[in-house]
Order: sequence, then structure tokens, then C-alpha cells
Amino acid sequence: MSEYYDKELEEIKRRKLLEYQRMLKRAEEEEARRRLEAEKEALLRRILTPKARQRLANLKLVKPQFVESLELQLIQLAQTGRVEIPITDKVLKQILIRLTASERKGKIIYYR
Repeated sequence: MSEYYDKELEEIKRRKLLEYQRMLKRAEEEEARRRLEAEKEALLRRILTPKARQRLANLKLVKPQFVESLELQLIQLAQTGRVEIPITDKVLKQILIRLTASERKGKIIYYR
């Protein structure tokens, strides 16, 4: 009978250890994600004017995936020197117009 309880206790310990390890891994991944997000925000603060950042924040409410990819593209453009820093609201509008114009070309609209 004691052997049964020892095996059961070992199994409980093993499950708890695995659960704890998974929890630690999730916490580390979350911390890494927060750190990357903070770095991205710091870079965007440096390369965008306040009005341009506000425009992106407003747009992010409507199209979060689009803005995420746009932010990464803006950071890459700034790091490679392909765009003048700081990016003003006017320049950001032009970039958005070009991007949305290329999206709209593929749509077919039927009128009756």
C-alpha cells in the first residue's frame, strides 16, 4: 500500500514540475514579447512625429495587423536611411495612400 502512495506521490510531483516549467516558459516568452514591444515603441517615438504616432494609433484601432506590419516597415526604412527622420504626418499620409492604393487595385466591384 505504501508503494502505491509513493508512485502516486511521484506522479503528482512530476505533473506539478511540468506545470511549473510550462508556467516559467510562458512567463519568459511574455517578458521577451514585452521587451520587444517596448523597443519597437521607443524606435517609433524616435522616428515619428507626435502627430504621425497619433495617426498610427488611431489606425491601429481599425486595422491592427496592417499597422503592425507598417510599423516594422517604417522602422526598417528609417534604419536603412530610405526615409527622412523624423517621419511627419504628411509623409505618413503619403505612405498610407500608396499602400492602400496598391490594396485597392485587386478588388473587383460590380454595380447593378
